[in-house]
Amino acid sequence: MEGQGVVTVYVASSEFVEGGAAQARALGYAAVPAVHVPHPIQDRTDEEMRALAERALEEILAAVTG
Repeated sequence: MEGQGVVTVYVASSEFVEGGAAQARALGYAAVPAVHVPHPIQDRTDEEMRALAERALEEILAAVTG
């Protein structure tokens, strides 16, 4: 989407800080902002995931609105 002019941010767990940045650089998207949530996420309940999303929302909005 970023390549089509749509402001983009990617969200990943903290385990993927380095890997996500490396992948973004390799694909030419080093400037795309990232928001990281606490790892691990695979064993979290729906309620816990919702809480993570709510806590990350302000950072996500700030990243896409500059």
